[in-house]
Amino acid sequence: METSSKIQSLAIKTLQLEAESVLQLSTFIDDEFEKIVELIHASKGRLVVTGIGKSANIAQKMVATFNSTGTPSMFMHAADAIHGDLGIVQGGDIVICISKSGNSPEIKVLAPLVKNMGNVLIGMVGNLGSDLAAKADYILNTTVRKEACPNNLAPTSSTTAQLAMGDALAVCLMEKQGFSDRDFAKYHPGGALGKRLFVKMSDLLPTETAPAVQVSASIQEAIVEISAKRQGATAVMENGKLLGIVTDGDLRRMLHDGKNMADLGLTDIMSRSPKTIRGEELAVLGFEMMEKNSITQLIVVDQDGSYLGIVHLHDILREGIY
Repeated sequence: METSSKIQSLAIKTLQLEAESVLQLSTFIDDEFEKIVELIHASKGRLVVTGIGKSANIAQKMVATFNSTGTPSMFMHAADAIHGDLGIVQGGDIVICISKSGNSPEIKVLAPLVKNMGNVLIGMVGNLGSDLAAKADYILNTTVRKEACPNNLAPTSSTTAQLAMGDALAVCLMEKQGFSDRDFAKYHPGGALGKRLFVKMSDLLPTETAPAVQVSASIQEAIVEISAKRQGATAVMENGKLLGIVTDGDLRRMLHDGKNMADLGLTDIMSRSPKTIRGEELAVLGFEMMEKNSITQLIVVDQDGSYLGIVHLHDILREGIY
């Protein structure tokens, strides 16, 4: 049984070997890599990524990355391709074939078929003397010195290198496309990033009538309105215009100061010129305003400054934006 120190040493060695393999890839980034990026960027077709074994697993991850970053891609298993699935590849598509050895039987059959169909073939290969390297129009060199596997057999360093090269390709394509965080969010609408970039303050307004009282109302009436609408505050209105806001914090301060409620009006306890935000602004901006001003409610207004409602900090947090 391995001692804990030996286990730790082996783990560290594995990480070091894989890190070295990835760093070595930087020496393979050349004019041909740049041509590949330009070719894919200019293509009107899709990017079809294929492989077999562990390389097929890497191909699937690459496809997921490409699709989520604006490069339309499809996965095609090399073994299935030579048994009918080659129909996935259409005219104008570019095919990336991933293989460490470049000499797998399926790859040897597939490569010339892709070429005969008139499609561009890019070989992501770790053996420049292989059949795939000879047949490919372009090569992404993913040669590694040694697998992290103690027997130098199990795909470890090689698959890590393939994954990293795929990421390098995806990032360069993102840059060529001018792919922004908003573009990324379009493909991830259900995630936190998508919500941060799409959810507006107006989307968070409660469906019931916005909390509001007239300036002539009593403090008791304001308390009833705050309790009924559950936003921890109410707007104070005068002649249809927003005059101020009364929050549960204002009420607590009034009681703490020992003031007689019967002797006070809303103008005595409300905050004039409260912080407002337009409904079309992103909720993330509303959160930042709350944080900056140490408040938990924001009044939402339309483009004309008309009162729409109140959004509470909890509304933003409940949406999962933060």
